[in-house]
Amino acid sequence: MLERIRTFRRDLHQIPELELNLPKTQAYIQEALRELPCTVSSPIPSSVVAFFDAGRADSIAFRSDMDALPVTEATGRSFASRHEGCMHACGHDGHMAMLLELAHQLSTYYKELPHNVVLIFQPGEETPGGAEPMCKSGIFEQYRIRRIFGFHVWPMLDKGVIATRKNEFMARSSEVNIDITGKSAHAAKYKEGIDAMEIAAHYLLDLYKMEKEELSPETYRLLRFGLLKSGTVRNVVANHARLEGTLRAFQDETYQYMKQRLFELAKTYEEQGAGFTFDINSGYPAVMNDAALVDQVCSMDPDIVLLKEPEMISEDFAHYQRKVPGVFFFLGTGTGIALHAHDFDFDEEVLLSGVAQYCKLSKMNFFE
Repeated sequence: MLERIRTFRRDLHQIPELELNLPKTQAYIQEALRELPCTVSSPIPSSVVAFFDAGRADSIAFRSDMDALPVTEATGRSFASRHEGCMHACGHDGHMAMLLELAHQLSTYYKELPHNVVLIFQPGEETPGGAEPMCKSGIFEQYRIRRIFGFHVWPMLDKGVIATRKNEFMARSSEVNIDITGKSAHAAKYKEGIDAMEIAAHYLLDLYKMEKEELSPETYRLLRFGLLKSGTVRNVVANHARLEGTLRAFQDETYQYMKQRLFELAKTYEEQGAGFTFDINSGYPAVMNDAALVDQVCSMDPDIVLLKEPEMISEDFAHYQRKVPGVFFFLGTGTGIALHAHDFDFDEEVLLSGVAQYCKLSKMNFFE
């Protein structure tokens, strides 16, 4: 099993592709499934869905993302990316290898299961988001999918450890860009201008105070800015400032509250003559693990670690959980190498733990 899963991972690692255009990756997965007793389809471009029909009324699903990142690889491995400037730096090659190995395992026992099994290979997780169009493709209705599970390799957990959490797991995340327009004036006559830089500084502190003081400390959320750009020369009042940051939350009401306060806190400065333009994308929803399903899974496997805190990064697996109850897991690689790093790597042996967990889940009866 290890040799096969290693081959899958390393083959896929060499052909990374971006976003929703993954012809080589799709062809590889289709070929790897060709001899197995499953029906293979492609509900959206570059996707692959494998259906193991046990003749049951309902199905459970397992999902892997497929896309890579625009990163130049620096691992020095013999199986490094053959596509310049593109790399599987987030472990999606490992996720696909796990699901392909699960397909091989399922082929030996799927007819005995209390449900059918659907394997979803999804493009575009990093950007622009492939889970939502997969949900809209009708596969949940077509295959009567009632539960869904997924994994992400996690460098900060010990090798082979499987972890999850009830409810809040990974955050809803939106990019926030704010342009503030003022009026230029010589610094010696600054009162004749409208200082966009000064306004941006005060406004930024207003936002941070709001995020800290107006919401319960028990509410998981984040509003942070990493860029403030303003001004041209030292002795001229800036007529423009730009803030770029991120808004993250789990509950929709928390997200909407902070978003609305962005606009409200700008009003004071608009009354002083400044102009504000906001560009806030919708981002992915929050990954919210179904609490009852987590309990059910953990009762089957007490070795699963329950994390105390959620992660503030995002994942489009969240769209599937808005269709049916689902659980997302982390699989520890123990490397400490950050996701998206140009030297990201892991020992394929950890993938065996993920496959074993998938097999256990596939055999559970969720519909008694």
